[in-house]
Amino acid sequence: DAALRVQTRIEIARLHRDLGATMIYVTHDQVEAMTLADKIVVLRAGKVEQVGRPMDLYNDPDNTFVAGFIGSPQMNFLKAGALGLRSETLGIRPEHLAISRAGGQMAGQIAGRVSHVEKLGGETLVYVHTEGQGLLTVRLFGEHDFAVEEAVYLTPDQARAFHFDAAGQRIRG
Repeated sequence: DAALRVQTRIEIARLHRDLGATMIYVTHDQVEAMTLADKIVVLRAGKVEQVGRPMDLYNDPDNTFVAGFIGSPQMNFLKAGALGLRSETLGIRPEHLAISRAGGQMAGQIAGRVSHVEKLGGETLVYVHTEGQGLLTVRLFGEHDFAVEEAVYLTPDQARAFHFDAAGQRIRG
């Protein structure tokens, strides 16, 4: 029950504040981790991948595992070489991927066709199938109308993109 889950998260957060005690909460649900934690320890196969405050992990992931685990919808991963970039993989959050109906002339634009649209009221998720990059997710705030099979162009916000090497580790600087 989705409403009960939200209510339970609110109650756990209130209890944590009121008690002022250290609490350890173990979950596979990254939404729960993001909303309840002061600090998150991201584990994979028993190994610590990264430790930090929720928004620090979201805005500054160390590797593709953390980048893909933290955030909903999940980060898009693109083949950087196809975009003329030197890194192996470009990570871009769905809200940092612009979509337009006209384009094709701008460097770094990715042509595709809308495969599905989710209108969620306050936001719209547009799933775009692209040649060479596969299915990418675009998150738009507010209500937007796109038709399935409509041709569109996606442009990553390079200032908000993450570069990863062949091992999936973040390239900084």
